[in-house]
Amino acid sequence: MTETLPRWARRIAEQELADTLPRRWSHSKGVARQAAQLAAVAGPDNELLVAAAVIHDIGYAPRLALTGFHPLDGARFLRDEHGADGRLVRLVANHSLALLEAEERGLREILEREFPLLDDQVLVDALIFCDMTTTPDGTPTSARDRVAEIVARYGPGTLVGRFIQRAQSEIDAAVTRTEHRLAVGGQPR
Repeated sequence: MTETLPRWARRIAEQELADTLPRRWSHSKGVARQAAQLAAVAGPDNELLVAAAVIHDIGYAPRLALTGFHPLDGARFLRDEHGADGRLVRLVANHSLALLEAEERGLREILEREFPLLDDQVLVDALIFCDMTTTPDGTPTSARDRVAEIVARYGPGTLVGRFIQRAQSEIDAAVTRTEHRLAVGGQPR
C-alpha cells in the first residue's frame, strides 16, 4: 500500500520534531487537525493542505535550522532531501505570510526566487487559518489571541514581533475568507 501524502508528511515531521521540539510537534499536530476540518474548503487539495499543515514548521528542527528562518529551512529540506511535491514545498516556504518575515530578515528575494508564492488563494488562506488558530500546545484559539501570544512570547520590538504585528490585518483577512468559505460549504476551485 502506498503511503498517502499526509501520512508521509506526518511521519517526516514527527521524526524531526517529536523528540527535539515536542511543543512544536504538538502545535503541528493541532494545525493538521484544523486542516482536516477544512475538507469542504480545500476540495481535491485536502490531502495537500493536511500535509502542509502537519509539516509547515519542520524548519525549526535543530538539524535543519541552517538560516534560522524556518519556512526557508523547511522548504529546502523537503525539496533537497525528499524531492517533495512542489506545491507542498511552496506552501511550507510561504506559510502564514512568511514573505513579510523574510523581508524583515533580508531574505525576501531569496524566498521569492526559490519558492514563489503558490497561486491558489484558497489553499494559502486555509493554511494561514490553520496555523493562526492553533496555540503552541496544539489547541484551537482565535487568530487575534494567537497573534497576541506570539507578540508576548517574542516581544513587540523583536523581528518576529514586528513581523506578526505587520501581518495581523492579512492574517485576519485570510481567516475571515476561510471562515466564509467553510460557512458556504467550500468554494468552487
